[in-house]
Amino acid sequence: MSVAELDPSPEGGLVEWWLWRAPSVERFPVEQLSAEEVTLELQRVQARKAMDAAYEAELVMALAAARPDADDPPPGHPGARRRAQGSPVPGTSEFLPDELALVLNCGRPFATQVLSDAHQLVERMPAVHAARAAGQLDDYRARVFADVLGTASDEVVAVVVPAVLPLAAGLSAATLRRRLVAAAEAADEEFAERRRVEAERRAAVRLYPTADGMSVLATEAPAAVAAAMWSTIDQAAQLARTGGDDRPIGVLRTEAHAALVLRPWDTSRPTMTGHLTLTAPLSALRPPGHPRAAAHPAAGQPATADESGAPGEADERVARAAAGAAVPSVQGTPITAAHLRELLTQLGALGVTAPAGGSLAVALTDDQGTLLATATASELAGLAGRGCAQQHPDLDCDCPVLGPPPEVPGYAHTAAQERFARLRDRTCRHPGCGQPAGRTDLDHVLPYDCGGRTACQNLCCLCRSHHRLKTFARNWRFRMGPDGTLTVTTPSGITRTTRPPGLHEQRALPPPRPAPVDESPPPF
Repeated sequence: MSVAELDPSPEGGLVEWWLWRAPSVERFPVEQLSAEEVTLELQRVQARKAMDAAYEAELVMALAAARPDADDPPPGHPGARRRAQGSPVPGTSEFLPDELALVLNCGRPFATQVLSDAHQLVERMPAVHAARAAGQLDDYRARVFADVLGTASDEVVAVVVPAVLPLAAGLSAATLRRRLVAAAEAADEEFAERRRVEAERRAAVRLYPTADGMSVLATEAPAAVAAAMWSTIDQAAQLARTGGDDRPIGVLRTEAHAALVLRPWDTSRPTMTGHLTLTAPLSALRPPGHPRAAAHPAAGQPATADESGAPGEADERVARAAAGAAVPSVQGTPITAAHLRELLTQLGALGVTAPAGGSLAVALTDDQGTLLATATASELAGLAGRGCAQQHPDLDCDCPVLGPPPEVPGYAHTAAQERFARLRDRTCRHPGCGQPAGRTDLDHVLPYDCGGRTACQNLCCLCRSHHRLKTFARNWRFRMGPDGTLTVTTPSGITRTTRPPGLHEQRALPPPRPAPVDESPPPF
């Protein structure tokens, strides 16, 4: 184990103390301040926020200077960046935004914006940065400078900043933006066109889940296109209103929008369908009154009992040894044919079937949410009918019939492993990334060439961007635990952890509060 050597000099000790001290802030007892003093202190806080933002920008640029692009895959070589967005700081690694995202505990888009603002203000607009560092210009107005002049040439920046900065603190953010745009257009007649082209490159369609089963579908498009789309949707909704549909106009516009996109009348396109996944806790599938197989405890281990006091199942190690391999279980209970028959009964009672043209899969979990096994409805029916491999006459024996896909030799994973891993992970597992599992690669956490197994315990979903990071970025470390918990460590030593969405984080519950003491005098 390597041990870091501390700097024995007084300066090194001071730096170490400064970096590892607990965060703190100077503050007055608020209850002792008058209204006038409160307003003065609020102004002081705003200045301090600006100073901290300037300090953060300097730290960000220091990290950027330590991450040059020399180690990135060069163009034309395996792993070279194609469409993926690189770093907004010229000459720095394309993976710098990913590292900053883990340092700040945020997503890559936000970290990219932080990098862009820091570069614009520290490197290209030092006067604006100095005003913010002195607390004379708040952070929001400083970032307006970065947003408006980010696409301007250095010559335009050199003309516009001295002209607008002296008045910036006294202008509203909207007025400041208009002044900056006007000054930049006066200095460069092509400025407006460059901003328009850059804005069109950022056009996108985004989906934002809200509450109660609803979502927001937002389209960012050129103004003329967006206006035409809105007019078409509104005309269709108004036509339905004229036809006698008295539902709210918002509902009519929503249905019109959906119909125009999905075009249910167009039979020339493939039919829209779905892939349904049901999650079933294994502990809820034991039929009531089902006889539990009596089992002898392992040597040196006491027998367990359920809540009724009846003998429980054998220790989990006994079940694994009897099966010759690891068996998914809940407190020693493997997934048996009885579980599957009960599951099929419940699915039949609920009338659950696969969507037309789609599929139905079942995910069996333990009480902590750990995925134990996956199967389609047809696979469940086949396993429930065949029973265990030992051909016991008792169809309700406790022999395991279903588990996670087994490890396979070679590099290529199986379809069953892919289904299991995608149901377990659901999204890209890199911290802060939410790309759906359907748009990810299934990657060996410990590389296959380094001895990594082709097993579900060593496979996880990573989007193409983070798959490239893991493969080509230097000094990043990825580790995955048996339950699918993924730990990612940056080159600077920052560690973040992600868990499969269904896995509950186990935390100790606080002790119960003591019963209140009745201190009232007795009634006598």
